[in-house]
Amino acid sequence: MKKSALALAVLAALSLNASAQTNVQVYGLVDAGVEYVNHAAANDGSVVRVVSGGKNTSRWGFRGTEDLGGGLKAVFNLEGGVLLDTGAQDGNLFKRQANVGLEGNFGRVIIGRSFTTTYDLVIKFDPMGFAPNYSWATSGNATGPSKYGMTTAFDNLIKYTGTTGGFTYGATVGMGEQAGNSSDGRKYAVGGSWFGSGVGLMASYEQINGNTVVATGNRDKTTAFHLGATYKQGPLQYTAAMRGYKLQSGKAATPDVEGDTYWGGVTYAVYPWTLTGAVYHINTKNLSAAKDADPTMLVARAMYSLSKRVWLYASVAHAKADHGQLVGLSRDDPGFASTQTGITTGIQYRF
Repeated sequence: MKKSALALAVLAALSLNASAQTNVQVYGLVDAGVEYVNHAAANDGSVVRVVSGGKNTSRWGFRGTEDLGGGLKAVFNLEGGVLLDTGAQDGNLFKRQANVGLEGNFGRVIIGRSFTTTYDLVIKFDPMGFAPNYSWATSGNATGPSKYGMTTAFDNLIKYTGTTGGFTYGATVGMGEQAGNSSDGRKYAVGGSWFGSGVGLMASYEQINGNTVVATGNRDKTTAFHLGATYKQGPLQYTAAMRGYKLQSGKAATPDVEGDTYWGGVTYAVYPWTLTGAVYHINTKNLSAAKDADPTMLVARAMYSLSKRVWLYASVAHAKADHGQLVGLSRDDPGFASTQTGITTGIQYRF
């Protein structure tokens, strides 16, 4: 922690010194709340706890640009997560973003660690905005044999993003960096979206390679494709999307894992209120009927804006699994029964 604090101090000093020559911003989001959730332990008990990131994950960072002339800019982004309930660092110092690159009329190219093209596209088609409490848009509940999700960020990436009119498109490659086999550990994401006249459409695809299994000569391979649509009319916005997920095993006698996730929702926004209702469902395909959980989660959230940067929110969610299988509301914390209900109230401050 002492090293982390020193690193933060050095970076803060550098950002202030550089501000005279380049545009450097210090920014962040702090979000904390109180959650009640039942079936939170093997003894079927409930718990009340302080949570970090009830609406969005808490983070802080530095980002900057420098005009190089001729419409060309140098860009960088350093962003880390923070757990407000304890003040601890959430993962590596800059787990969320650590990249540098160039931006111009051609678009933006960055190198390092960042969110994938798929994540950038899908997040705009989640009515809950990828809320840790509660959304399965990027990853399902943590209880099943697989989260049936997608990879939100790549290490060792090269990422391109471009825009033309209402179209946004891009591709991301995460280098596997395995000597002698460039395909091992390689990651890919590609996709695009279009917005116009209140309508939005999205499609994306990603593939995550594992390493070759010596005994079989094959490797694990995870694929996920997404389709989404949204329509906004006045204060109402309607959203629907889906993900097709498959984990193809490279190990002998190990079955593949497949599942489709569907979600939709309605948002009503009249300042200072924003009201959202959403439903998420995972259709597990390759398990026996007696074991298929096929979980469904219903969510409702109310947000009240105290200012442009400060929000109060309250969310309630209920999840249920079929055939007595276990289900949890969260992508991070497993549940211990076939149903789970949670309520979160909190505050978010952006700076």
